[in-house]
Amino acid sequence: MSNNIRSCAGCGCRLSQYNHDERCAKCARGNFPHVPADVWSDPEIVHALQEWDFGAVSRLVRLRAGLRQDDMAGLTGLSQSFLSMLETGTRRLTNIRRIAQFLEGVSAPVDLCPEVPRKQPGDAVPASLPDEEPDGVLAFGQSRSLPGLAAQAAAQSMRFVEQMTSSTISQGEIEQLAGELARIATDYVHAPLLPLFHDLLFHRDRAFELLKGRQKPGQTRELFLLAGVSCLLLAHASQNLGDESSAMAQVNTASTCAEMADHRGLQAWAKGTAALIAEWSPRGLPALHYTQQARGYAPAGESRIRIAAIEARAAARIGDKRKAVTALDALRRAREHGAATLGGLQNFGGILTFPEAKQEYYMGGTYALLGEHALAERHAARAIALYESGAKEDRSYGDEALARLDIVTARLASGEVEGAGEQLRYILRLPPQLRIRQIGSAVRRVGGILQQPRFVGNGAARELAQETLWFRESDRQQREVLR
Repeated sequence: MSNNIRSCAGCGCRLSQYNHDERCAKCARGNFPHVPADVWSDPEIVHALQEWDFGAVSRLVRLRAGLRQDDMAGLTGLSQSFLSMLETGTRRLTNIRRIAQFLEGVSAPVDLCPEVPRKQPGDAVPASLPDEEPDGVLAFGQSRSLPGLAAQAAAQSMRFVEQMTSSTISQGEIEQLAGELARIATDYVHAPLLPLFHDLLFHRDRAFELLKGRQKPGQTRELFLLAGVSCLLLAHASQNLGDESSAMAQVNTASTCAEMADHRGLQAWAKGTAALIAEWSPRGLPALHYTQQARGYAPAGESRIRIAAIEARAAARIGDKRKAVTALDALRRAREHGAATLGGLQNFGGILTFPEAKQEYYMGGTYALLGEHALAERHAARAIALYESGAKEDRSYGDEALARLDIVTARLASGEVEGAGEQLRYILRLPPQLRIRQIGSAVRRVGGILQQPRFVGNGAARELAQETLWFRESDRQQREVLR
């Protein structure tokens, strides 16, 4: 090597004669993947360097430093596919410039680097052979002998396995993404929607970006599951904002991701969410079609309970009392006998669970739609009590508010205006950022009831009706701001 010794401006180490910068590769990389100095005390690596076995050097350095092949590609400037072939022996590094680039990239100490001659070592294939590629990589030539063909076939198989099982992402990245989505799912039921929506977009885009890389088959399924979950959460958010079209587009994407992940639990939840969106829309009938599809995928436990609950309320909304009662019976059976099983989304928590409080709220809503107001109030009150006594992070402000509105409807049906006002004013005081679109729609219906002739001479009813108008106007202004 050259006697003109230069030192790194960053750490003071000796610079390679092939490094024309003022800093060594390690300092230039900063916090990026690098090769620790103690790696070069490994006798196997030292021997591989002396033997010009750069495939062994790459493999050993990578393993000792805990790096991936794409890390090594970034350090050395060589492609990941070439490094894979170099390490399996199907390619050889012979170009002087690229050897120097490789050694500098992995921060090989100058005193360990082999002298770079102007011709290849005696055991190397001459650089002038026609099967040498332009970048100085020797192809694994076709052999005319059976042992040679066997060795070549084995090397090619190893290369294929390496390429198919290598990953550009770590399992830690997938676990971190899953943790973030679980946090959002948990926060969703009690936190304002706007900040969560931005978080969701970021993590959905992260899942999409990771899927564009290369992963092991198991990682690919996990990423499709996480991408589907993020779209499912966006579907719920879009529905709460009153955008049915966007919500269904997110559901359809989640359903496709579920198919790619081969995850029946995700597919069941996606179909159930499609039913939920259809149920709240003017087109209630398709909701029952979606619940039938969802039942075919749903594992036992909360997923089946949820589907029965949505079906019951959807049937009640279109006036099909027989089907609604049958679905309620199915809900009770699933609740009594359907212990949770693997394959659902319960590990994400929050909005992707269907706890007892939510079950009671759905049952109350079904009875309210059927006009059985005593049963509606009983189940709605039970839902509220469970939310109030449960953990703060499990308290769904949307479901609790809608359960209170079912009580309002029940009390107005019996002429109990004062009792209805107690529950209604709780809802009217909700901060604007906690008002999902379904609450506004329900308050509008209550306002319509208060305008009925039987309440015309009731001062308390007139006052409540006026308060609902103020609520609706402030809600409209808030939505204009959000647009």
